[in-house]
Amino acid sequence: MSTTVQKGKFITIEGIEGVGKSSNVNLIADLIQKAGNQVVVTREPGGTPIAEAIRKVLLAEYDEEIFGQTELLLLYAARIQHVEHVIKPALAEGKWVVCDRFVDATYAYQGAGRGIPIEKIDSLHQWALGDFVPDCTIILDASPEIAFERIKKNRDLDRFEKEKIFFFQRIRQQYLQIAGRDKQRYRIVDASRPLKDVQDIIRGIIVNIF
Repeated sequence: MSTTVQKGKFITIEGIEGVGKSSNVNLIADLIQKAGNQVVVTREPGGTPIAEAIRKVLLAEYDEEIFGQTELLLLYAARIQHVEHVIKPALAEGKWVVCDRFVDATYAYQGAGRGIPIEKIDSLHQWALGDFVPDCTIILDASPEIAFERIKKNRDLDRFEKEKIFFFQRIRQQYLQIAGRDKQRYRIVDASRPLKDVQDIIRGIIVNIF
């Protein structure tokens, strides 16, 4: 007698740099494991050897300008590898997947940040991945001023993190606009609050998904 494996859930966490995505990805994974589910933790860009190599290209600094269209196409090259080799197989096996950034980051960074028309990204996503989207997306929201005070205390800045403050203001607004379009999938969490408060809110979100 064959047993049908229940498909896993795909959860993504989004936000500008410095809002605490990495620590909260680990929190979410821990909650899922404690509930008795297998979980895969991954990130974008990255997640496979080829996608990680593309990540290095995207974050490095060069003497030549990297155009927004170049970033977009590199991101989707990495994303296709990631989805087909890691995310979809894990979900099919009944595992949950928790990803630090996914497609919404592209709409925010390359759309609002670089000025690429949203319909261009829509078309590329549809061609590359069809209707594949996360089951739940948590957006950690904080002002760029607060977020970058945190970053400066912890590490050197990469190519994206060296952008001007208005770049991240546009990205933040785009994330909030995206969340307003689908209140079933998106959850906005005020990441300017103390970490304990943020994590309590996230726990409540995850418990409601089980």
